[in-house]
Amino acid sequence: MAGLYADEQFPRPVVEALRRFGHNVVTVQEAGQAGATDPNVLVYAIANQLTVVTQNRRDFIKLHQLNSHHAGIIVCSENRDFLGLAQRINDAICNETSLQGKLLRVSRSG
Repeated sequence: MAGLYADEQFPRPVVEALRRFGHNVVTVQEAGQAGATDPNVLVYAIANQLTVVTQNRRDFIKLHQLNSHHAGIIVCSENRDFLGLAQRINDAICNETSLQGKLLRVSRSG
């Protein structure tokens, strides 16, 4: 399963659901990085070989365009269906052989 790094605003219920799916999810807060800028979130993820999972689509798409040397970025549409979002993230991860250098987009409909 994937090692994921959830940014500061990522919904906690989705984090918990992803953990139940078997993913190792670390939050920015758990890593002692609360308040980190988006570039610093990516730097931490790169240093720890973690895939960023975020609903901050615009900024992380730009960061990916500037530097695709990372362990993956998953950008998600905001969605109050937390279990459904976690399922779509899990499905997206399972459909990839590697997340290295990839930008995955997870929308409300899949």
